[in-house]
Amino acid sequence: MLKMDLVNTLIDDATNMGQRATEGNAAQVDDYKNKVDELFMKVDKLEQRVNEVEQFYSNTKVKEPKTSTSALLGKDKEKEKHVPSMKKLQQDALRREAAAAKRMQDLIRQFGSVFRQITQHKYAWPFMQPVDVEGLGLDDYYQIIDRPMDFSTIKNQMEAKDGAGYKHVREVCSDLRLVFKNAMKYNEQKSDVHGMAKTLLETFEEKWLKFLPKVTEEEEKREQEEAEAQISMQLAQEASHAKLARDLSHELYDIDTKLEELREVVVRKCRQITTLEKRKLGVALSKLSPEDLTKALEIVAQDNVNFNANVEEVELDINAQSESTLWRLKFFVKDKLKGRRNNLGKDAANNHESNIVSKRKREICDALAKNAKKRKK
Repeated sequence: MLKMDLVNTLIDDATNMGQRATEGNAAQVDDYKNKVDELFMKVDKLEQRVNEVEQFYSNTKVKEPKTSTSALLGKDKEKEKHVPSMKKLQQDALRREAAAAKRMQDLIRQFGSVFRQITQHKYAWPFMQPVDVEGLGLDDYYQIIDRPMDFSTIKNQMEAKDGAGYKHVREVCSDLRLVFKNAMKYNEQKSDVHGMAKTLLETFEEKWLKFLPKVTEEEEKREQEEAEAQISMQLAQEASHAKLARDLSHELYDIDTKLEELREVVVRKCRQITTLEKRKLGVALSKLSPEDLTKALEIVAQDNVNFNANVEEVELDINAQSESTLWRLKFFVKDKLKGRRNNLGKDAANNHESNIVSKRKREICDALAKNAKKRKK
């Protein structure tokens, strides 16, 4: 996780310190503000890219083991060397789709032998061409049959060269069944056409069962190819986002460095914290909530590697802190206490309003009780 909060904190510090600079350095203050504005723009762009990376990894189903960020980035960098690029994967996908389509067309051509056996059957003649609805006076045919089908239509679809034909052999199988089922649905069970359609359907199903293993083999092969392609695509996406994460990490480090340099320059231009201000700062720190006090101690630890903010009892010598740390503490404490005062003001206003409402309710209840007593008398 890239720590954008730290970057934002450093930006706030630099801005606040720049605002405390002396009036004689107004030009320098403007220069500092411009630099901070530039950094803000860079951080905004980086945040968008960080969100993209975080969104990708939050949607990734594979759970990574807990390890350090640097270790993960190093692992991803090593993995990236062996992962094909997205462009190559897309080209491979196109070639794979073309090869699979060609294999399926070959399978449809093989199925042509089954189709010819059915069309050459002695009972096939009623189904060779579309039903002559007008010639036979079948006024209700389209009311009963939703999708007419015949052998000539199937043959044309199987031989189509413009890509408008069948894409899968199961589509041919489905249309052949439809020919017979339409005939059985429209014609009465005792009719010759119904019996011929039923006989041809049974004959076709026997031949289809013999041909089916070839279809299943091709479908399994296609499914395996898709699964392997999906894994390769996932690895490529992970490698791509890992590279993006590394780039972001480097850019954030550069921004962090520039902010630190800018902050130190601003601190040198600012006046020193007075003894009275240090005393007030010490008192203000004691008023912080435990959570905010922990954050304040973390600010101290950032500039002092020997300071341990995680021990149970911490001794903080205000006079021993750098000007940078003191300014940051001052701004932090001021913001936190100001926010608490605002919240207290809102709570007090809400309590006052609640008391007024309660008082009014009691007055109404008392008035009702008095009226009830009068009515009894």
